[in-house]
Amino acid sequence: MRRAFARRERPRAEAGGPGQDRGAPRRRGAVRSLLAVCCGALPALSFPAPGLWWWAYLALVPWLLLLRTAPGARRAALDGWLGGIGFVLAVHHWLLPSLHVFLLPVAALLGLLWLPWGWLVRSLLGGAPPSAARAGAALLAVPSGWLLIESVRSWEGLGGPWGLLGASQWEVPAALRLASVGGVWLVTLLVVAANTAVVLLVAGPGLRTVGVAGIAACALVAGTAAWGVGAPDERGTVRVALVQPGVFGGPDGPQRRFDTAERLTRSLAGQHLDLVVWGESGVGVDPAGRPELAARLTALARAVDAPLLVNVDALRTDRPGIYKSAVLVGPAGLTGDRYDKMRLVPFGEYIPARDLLGWVTSVGKAAQEDRRRGTAPVVMTLPDSGQDGGREPRVGPLICFESAFPDMSRRLVRDGAGLLVVQSATSTFQESWAPAQHASLAALRAAETGRPVVHATLTGVSAAYGPDGRRIGPVLGTDASAVAVRELPLSATTTAYVRWGDWPLYAALAVVGLVCAAEGAGALRRPGPAPRGPRARTVRG
Repeated sequence: MRRAFARRERPRAEAGGPGQDRGAPRRRGAVRSLLAVCCGALPALSFPAPGLWWWAYLALVPWLLLLRTAPGARRAALDGWLGGIGFVLAVHHWLLPSLHVFLLPVAALLGLLWLPWGWLVRSLLGGAPPSAARAGAALLAVPSGWLLIESVRSWEGLGGPWGLLGASQWEVPAALRLASVGGVWLVTLLVVAANTAVVLLVAGPGLRTVGVAGIAACALVAGTAAWGVGAPDERGTVRVALVQPGVFGGPDGPQRRFDTAERLTRSLAGQHLDLVVWGESGVGVDPAGRPELAARLTALARAVDAPLLVNVDALRTDRPGIYKSAVLVGPAGLTGDRYDKMRLVPFGEYIPARDLLGWVTSVGKAAQEDRRRGTAPVVMTLPDSGQDGGREPRVGPLICFESAFPDMSRRLVRDGAGLLVVQSATSTFQESWAPAQHASLAALRAAETGRPVVHATLTGVSAAYGPDGRRIGPVLGTDASAVAVRELPLSATTTAYVRWGDWPLYAALAVVGLVCAAEGAGALRRPGPAPRGPRARTVRG
């Protein structure tokens, strides 16, 4: 009877066991998913305002270890996607006032770019400890795969190159010298390679030799850049004034802001300036169609004996539509030099597919009307105090978001610009990390091109950088309504990045292609188990 009872009870117990275990994998999967999102968000601490630049060399390690331990390729791809969502949300959280609820689907869309990267990491580092050849391939392919993600998401329609991992190193002299060779892209490669080497170092005893070699190689590259790549030769100086009026709200805010900028500019009289720069959207009417406004700006230029580079956000008088334009005004009047912004901020300055997504304006601070695009970059010649001819240096203007694009500043320098000027306004994101992070981008653009860069804003942070990327003087913070005069060294040195462009992107594409081909050919496969010998015969067999 006991035996029969046990037989009757056993199926019930066994039926209950799997039911209890069935929920455990789901819970583990949910915890892993949340962990992937959090790991992806960690690199955001490397950027301003936290500014923990050293953290960038360790920030990817938890995410890489998570991908390495994925139970399968599908799970690794999912962890890559979720980590990408976390990265985008953390780095772009300050866009919430503009995008509002739309930020989450944008992050989900951009996060898909990390899906194949998750598979790549697990393929090269996952499972049993990889061979030395496989680990060495990972040191090259994992950073290259990340760089390809950065290149794709740098397209303007996908949000632009904000939060490039290499940009976190804007204060590190060795990284700035490296940027002069291969742009911010080469710095990103170094940062991700260092993270990969650390993973190899901690993943297991058999990989430590490769990890140590990878860290030594990264240190060698950084040291070579710091001591082997010379800073640009400095020849002459230029005196530039940055005018930052501050934040003015209310319906009369634009007029009060203009009046304040005018007063601050007049205080610069007698400073022997070469150029005065206002921030983005400092003028709300096109002076080309308003003679009284043009006369007012001309009088200002005459008072300080220097040309003004103002920024107009208004309907143009000679063509339909609203443009954001850098306009040069000299002591003799409008010079005719004008640059219309070419790369616009999605949702902030235009709404992609407005007929479909126009509802975003009802839940956030998205653009109520699309701005129009300029068609070509412009290099401006500074007027020589009303005399014939012009003074050096020639000026290459960029407007706000455009300072994030390395190719735009490179193009201006190749066209003859000796000074790069960025006009910006971040009042919508005043209390976020955005102002400090935006200002830091100018250091990378200076180092890449070997030209001084001025970053002038209406509301802060305003800053200036020499041709080596070193900041000149203190910044004007977001709480300042003031002017700053900076004497910047000039340089005619042609950096390797200006000469050769985005060559690290092509190198990364070649590396990923070669590694994938080697994987497909079986050259990087792990050695399989030894073949079994003939089965031993027993007496019973």
